[in-house]
Amino acid sequence: MGKGKPFLEVFASALHEDYRFPILEIFAFLYALSTFVFANFGPAMSPQGLMNPEAMAHSLTTSILGLPLFIFIILIFKNVAYGLGGDLEKGIIQTYFSYPLKRRGILTAKLLSALGVALILYLTIQISALYVLAPDIVSPYLGNVLLTYTANLSPSLFITGIILLVTLTLRKGGLALIMGIVLYFAMNIIGAIAMIVASSTGSPLALQIISVISPLIILSQYYSASMPFGGELWTPTFTEVLLYTGASYVIVAFLFFLGYFYFSRRLGL
Repeated sequence: MGKGKPFLEVFASALHEDYRFPILEIFAFLYALSTFVFANFGPAMSPQGLMNPEAMAHSLTTSILGLPLFIFIILIFKNVAYGLGGDLEKGIIQTYFSYPLKRRGILTAKLLSALGVALILYLTIQISALYVLAPDIVSPYLGNVLLTYTANLSPSLFITGIILLVTLTLRKGGLALIMGIVLYFAMNIIGAIAMIVASSTGSPLALQIISVISPLIILSQYYSASMPFGGELWTPTFTEVLLYTGASYVIVAFLFFLGYFYFSRRLGL
């Protein structure tokens, strides 16, 4: 039996567990509905009073991220914690280990189902809906739209990496899921505290530190500079935005690398 077939078997099994009917259909409907309901076409003005289309593309994209992004987060947290944790608790992983497939291939199939499918579904539906709503904004400024998604997804993927490590260490997903949800709300609170500290001290240091794992903060500061009275606290350049965003994904990649290393070398099963 070739390597492709066992990989597809593990992937298909993970899909069956992660997206039992009607989970996929419900989430797809919620993504589409919330995009149309929460889209906000508020004006984004430059200091000279002129319309800033790049800031508008960012503002429009940000306006639809709240509820859909939270739904997406709950889905991937559940998939990683309970999908992988359930297989560890029930001993299904040992069955997969008997396949002619390396351990990293098994984990890749599990993560492709838990995270990859959900991410493709989320981005495809939301960006398509955005294009239907505002093709004149989304089409010429697709790069700004994608950058907004990239920056906003980074903290979620960071927490997902932590959930993966905790699930593998404890070999159960319940506690890892709770920890992930707590971390998600904690990061939002920390971001608000960093803004208060930066405003009270007049120094952007707190914002710069938190932006390493939450680049949506530096991105919002970058675009706020184009608003009236914006950019007084921190005016990052576009290059800095890319550097901070890249650094956040290096951290995310490192967490997942640790997960792969532990699963392949340290998981005593």
